[in-house]
Amino acid sequence: MPFHKDFRKAPVFPKAGPTVKLFSFLLLFVLTADIVFCQQKDSNAINADTVRRTDVEQLLIKQQQQKQLDSALKEQWKNVLDSQPDKRRKVLESNIGKILLEDSLRRARELKTIDSLKKITTGHPVTLHDDTLFLVYVGIGAFGTKERTQAITGKIKKIYELPFYYKDSFQIVNNGIDLDIVYTDITVLSVSNLDAMWFGRSKQQLAEHYKTIIASEIDKERQEYSFKNRLRRILVAVGTLAVLLLVIRLVNLLFRRIAIYAREKRDRFFKGVTFRKFQLISQRKHLSLFLRSLKFIKAGLILLIVYASLSFLFSLFPKTMGWTETLLSWILTPAKALWHAFVRFLPDLFTILVIYFVFNYLIKIIRYFVLEIEDDKIRLSGFHRDWAKPTFNILRFLLYAFMLVIIFPYLPGSHSPAFQGVSVFLGVLLSLGSSSAISNIVSGLVITYMRPFKLGDRVQIGDVIGDVIEKNMLVTRIRTIKNEDITIPNSSVLSSSTINYSSNTQATDAGLILHTTVTIGYDTPWQQITNALIEAANRTDLILKQPAPFVLQTSLDDFYVSYQLNAYTKSPNDSANIYSQLHQNIQDCCAEAGVEIMSPHYRSQRDGNTTTIPEQYWKEDKNSSEKQQ
Repeated sequence: MPFHKDFRKAPVFPKAGPTVKLFSFLLLFVLTADIVFCQQKDSNAINADTVRRTDVEQLLIKQQQQKQLDSALKEQWKNVLDSQPDKRRKVLESNIGKILLEDSLRRARELKTIDSLKKITTGHPVTLHDDTLFLVYVGIGAFGTKERTQAITGKIKKIYELPFYYKDSFQIVNNGIDLDIVYTDITVLSVSNLDAMWFGRSKQQLAEHYKTIIASEIDKERQEYSFKNRLRRILVAVGTLAVLLLVIRLVNLLFRRIAIYAREKRDRFFKGVTFRKFQLISQRKHLSLFLRSLKFIKAGLILLIVYASLSFLFSLFPKTMGWTETLLSWILTPAKALWHAFVRFLPDLFTILVIYFVFNYLIKIIRYFVLEIEDDKIRLSGFHRDWAKPTFNILRFLLYAFMLVIIFPYLPGSHSPAFQGVSVFLGVLLSLGSSSAISNIVSGLVITYMRPFKLGDRVQIGDVIGDVIEKNMLVTRIRTIKNEDITIPNSSVLSSSTINYSSNTQATDAGLILHTTVTIGYDTPWQQITNALIEAANRTDLILKQPAPFVLQTSLDDFYVSYQLNAYTKSPNDSANIYSQLHQNIQDCCAEAGVEIMSPHYRSQRDGNTTTIPEQYWKEDKNSSEKQQ
């Protein structure tokens, strides 16, 4: 009985025993060589990263050809098996078993080879109007994967462009080796054993799957591009545009009514923004901000409506349907990412809230003790009341800084290199650009605990004399007697000497000693001068009678004596007026006592001219002396 027609020059199966044995020996030799070759191939462990894809495909093709050869031989042996004697039948059955074993081994090797091929292979899409129907991963015959995909795509498009289309005209035809999917006289594609093994299906299942996809997609596309559907899409698009224009007009009308209502009810709804009796935003500004916000909301709402309408319009036409997904992804993808990020952040957010409330209540407890110390209800040895508030500010700053350090790892993106880089950059920028500010802050802390002055004190810092009107962590502000506000950095205050004219007036009953010096010649009795100066001090307002003023002779110079008048006052902030009035009274009292206030330089130039005492005083003295005579 002859072999299968596909085998060239296949001999008739012999009846002679030696011939059968020789043929069987040759067949076993070929099979053994094939097994050894394949095992050697397996021992080399074909690496998907190094083996070329075409070599692996050729190996699969050879294995498929050998499989077909073995299948044909097996069928021939089965056909002549019954007509052979028992001894020869056993030999043939043994050979058939070896072929079956080799089939199973070959299939295992093919699956392993396909697995390695999948790691380095990307499929080529079979498309229709840019829609992917399925992917092709292997070639067939002389066609590579790319050429095969192009051929299949071209035939599908040819069927799509036929004037008449019948979905049920697709058939699956067995050509003896592969399964062909045929539409009338057009062979769309052939499904090979490699295709089936690649997807882990039988050829029949894969062919049915491909046939269903091709038939349904062509039918769907022909319906989508039919004249009726195109006309319906155009009408829907026109209606959508009309509705869009109407909605935009309604939105404009709605926001215009809201703006008019807000202007009419401005006194009811817009009263400005105040914080602790300080007006941050006026009523007019409040209304203006609301109207601007209304415009931004309206513009955003209109853009959102237009954006959604464009997505809908693009989805109506097959050519622009892909744009819909793009437009929606521009909004939905970030929104979805933000939502997922927020959901993942919820546990960390809860932790942050717990940390914040713990530190917040701790600060409230510290504030309570600070207020008690300020009200002198709690006294700490060596701790002054005026230290309470600055100490609380320092503690609050340190606690908030420590809280931020604890919270920082829980912030979203805190572990990203960009976030860390920005943090380091800001830290370096602050450290380099705020050295003087840090110096002033440290100086402010030192000044606070040194207590050289307080608000309202009359002080002298360097060459500046005035009242302290403000002191903070950075600067101290002084208001001079000329109503000039002078700002002095705390670092300058700390490096300069500070004279406080007000601190002693509150600490003791004596008050501040004001002093001034006059020079009188030796020809005037010192008792007369002392009495005149004390009388001048007693006539001056805001000079205390007790302790009584006193006079010091500070020096005995060549031509005159220096007399220093000292007087007590409780009003150091009015020292300028006190000095002015005191100098006026000194002139009056000295003139009344007949004492000339002049320097020796003036005296050495006198040539018998009249005295420097005002005329009214020496005329009164002359008249009184004449009356006494």
